[in-house]
Formats: sequence, structure tokens, C-alpha cells
Amino acid sequence: MTIRSDRWIREMAQEHGMIEPFEADQMRDGCISYGVSSYGYDIRVAPEFKVFTNVHNVVVDPKEFDDRSFVDVEADSCIIPPNSFALARTVEYFRVPRDVLVLCVGKSTYARCGIIVNVTPLEPGWRGYLTLEISNTTPLPARIYANEGIAQLLFFRGEEAPEVAYSDRGGKYQDQVGVTLPKL
Repeated sequence: MTIRSDRWIREMAQEHGMIEPFEADQMRDGCISYGVSSYGYDIRVAPEFKVFTNVHNVVVDPKEFDDRSFVDVEADSCIIPPNSFALARTVEYFRVPRDVLVLCVGKSTYARCGIIVNVTPLEPGWRGYLTLEISNTTPLPARIYANEGIAQLLFFRGEEAPEVAYSDRGGKYQDQVGVTLPKL
């Protein structure tokens, strides 16, 4: 596998719709940066959040998820309580090429504030808005800014396409559009 550069990312986004909407440069004017970097793409978080709460004292169970586990927030920023967690989605829609695997890493601005962004790999052939898992590891409330950078995607191109891609398997998160909850 080879990591792909800014030139490849621009070409794939502009000519093949890999990322929409797409910022061909790094945007940073008074915001947490987003757009193309040397070997990645800094994604933005949309103004839709699901912040976990203990109001109803439900158990978080991936096999029987209870949507009373969270509170919906639609705003330009979101406060995540201390030692808590939120789900969100990207502003960008992705179409991952069949021979590419995408990994997500956190941005240093949030990481230095104790905010961890976890995203499972974007598999070959996957399409949709990416659901983001955001953890506040601090004992203090933390603010997340919508429409600004939240994490960076790294694109790895394989020497050959896999025999079976995510799209071939009919993956359960294919073509997701909003903040998508766990599915069994």
C-alpha cells in the first residue's frame, strides 16, 4: 500500500467525486483548518450532534441500541460534557475507490484539548457521510465547532483491488446520510 499525496487527492475529488464538497486547499482563516494537506484531507464536522446522556439511565448496547442514550443538538458548536461522548457526521460525502483504504486520525488542535476522534476505516467501495465518534477525555466541558476541521483522512492505495469490496458485501453502513447509530 502507498499513501497518496495532495495531487492524487485533488484529482480523485475533482475528476471522480471522491469527496463532495471538496476544498482543494487548506482553509484556516480564523477556524480549525480543513481541506487538502500534504498527504491527507482534513474533514469538517456538520452541525448535527448526538451527545450521550445518563438522564434515562439506559445501558448502551450495540445489539439493542436505545436512542434515549443521547440528546440531539443542531448548532454551530456543541458542548460535550466531561468524560462524555458524542456522535456527529462529516460535512463531506465520500466515494472510496475500490483499491483504496482510508484511515482517520485526530487533529492536533483537538487532541491537545483532550478530544479524541475515532472513526473506523473507510473500506474500499464505501460511500456516504462519515459518522464521527468524539470523546471528551477531560474532567471539563469541551466545545466542538461545526463546519470546521475535526480530523484528518489518510488515503492508502493498494497494489491491486480486493476480490470483495465493501460495496460488494452490501455493508450495513453503505450510503449513510445522517449521524448513523449502531446497526446489527
